[in-house]
Amino acid sequence: MSLVRLFTALEGRIGLAPFWLGSVAVALALLLVERAAQHAVPLEAARVAAFANAFALFPLAALAAKRAVDRGSAPVFGILLVCAIVLPGELKPAMSSAWTPSLDTIALIAWVVALVDLGLMPGRRADDEAVATTPVDAKPAA
Repeated sequence: MSLVRLFTALEGRIGLAPFWLGSVAVALALLLVERAAQHAVPLEAARVAAFANAFALFPLAALAAKRAVDRGSAPVFGILLVCAIVLPGELKPAMSSAWTPSLDTIALIAWVVALVDLGLMPGRRADDEAVATTPVDAKPAA
């Protein structure tokens, strides 16, 4: 699978290794952009970082969607997990401070589910990869 397809396609399947490598690549790219923005445009670094974070949502959603399919779920499950991790942090400034613990809890639960389900559990075999088994009492073909 090409890198472009890995980070942009919402269909298909990926295993644990491509999922983790892609996630680390996106995280390192975000860190690099934030550090470069702090040195290049210190007054606008927060805006550049916010734009980079928003831009990174799609590659992360694409990785999560493909990994969710590999786990036997619908692609939208992975996309919703990414949204549940990111959106509470974006909603905090617009909500009263009473909602902050609830938003943090939602994001934490989504992180744990994503880590366990998408990041640690093995993928399921595709239907076309299923091994045909012959019953023990079957007669051999002539």
